[in-house]
Amino acid sequence: MKPQNIAIVGATGAVGVEILRVLERRNFPVASLKLLASARSAGKTLEFKGKPHTVEEVKPTSFKGIDIAFFSAGATRSREFVPHAKAAGCVVIDNSSAFRMDPNTPLVVPEVNPGDLAKHNGVIANPNCTAAILATAVWPIHQAVGIKKIVVATYQSTSGAGAAAMQELEDQVHQYAAGKEVTRKVFPHQIAFNLFSHNTAVAENGYNEEENKVVEEMRKMFHAPELPILPTCIRVPVLRAHSEAVSLELEKPLSPADARKLLEKAPGVKVVDDRAANHFPMPLEASGDLDIHVGRIRSDLSNPNGLALFVAGDQLLKGAAWNAVQIAEELAKLSSRAQAAE
Repeated sequence: MKPQNIAIVGATGAVGVEILRVLERRNFPVASLKLLASARSAGKTLEFKGKPHTVEEVKPTSFKGIDIAFFSAGATRSREFVPHAKAAGCVVIDNSSAFRMDPNTPLVVPEVNPGDLAKHNGVIANPNCTAAILATAVWPIHQAVGIKKIVVATYQSTSGAGAAAMQELEDQVHQYAAGKEVTRKVFPHQIAFNLFSHNTAVAENGYNEEENKVVEEMRKMFHAPELPILPTCIRVPVLRAHSEAVSLELEKPLSPADARKLLEKAPGVKVVDDRAANHFPMPLEASGDLDIHVGRIRSDLSNPNGLALFVAGDQLLKGAAWNAVQIAEELAKLSSRAQAAE
């Protein structure tokens, strides 16, 4: 794999830091590294492979000579600076919602639709974390027998709202334990010892923004624009890793035993399904793991063509940073194949 000149926009944020760690963890061939963020973060240093790198303020001229730019600074920043990155000739892997539903921008989970990468026009969108975790878990089943409908209830950790939200949960736990007033700044409700509907605006259809993203993005990645999906997204007092209770209506029957065999062979999936020990996917164990944990594999007692699963995946990894680095790895493979064919 040819060494790449890399830029990370939003390098000091929770996902940006994870991208840096995953690049190192995967020994990704980095020729040069540029860390970019807002003016208030400029001057900070982050370590990569034992060496400090100074964070620079992101500017329109920041992308000269860059091969791959990871964007993780929100949709507003992406809309502002991605055109400059494209104009400089680099490929953008964008973690925001800015381009996900653009028909000319591939939305990719490498285990699901890697072929879409060949159609990029300089930008590749990283899916919403909940959709990425769900897609990875159920795609092997869809390939095998077809999915007619997905019903999913999500249990989303504070990491999905960033480092400040994670800190708010810890602070509230300490406040509660000390008998002090529980204060909140990030979430609209107390998150410690509580749960609530996902903290995004509710649209006219009655579904919040997170739920609508799951529907739209799953349909796009699966190339199934009419796939019925019923999501309910809930914020829970967990620091890291999202969990999902999934109910599938299938085109053809699939026994739990056969589903387990499929999932055990599936890339990006780890089966955690020990009924005797009552040991199934947990966010605590999924945190830090690149794979999606899948268990509670059982038949739907109300539907002969139904299957139920429970899933846990690290929101900051497969739901964000790891999926982005995977995309970069796939791009490098495509480039190598193209060069070999010349």
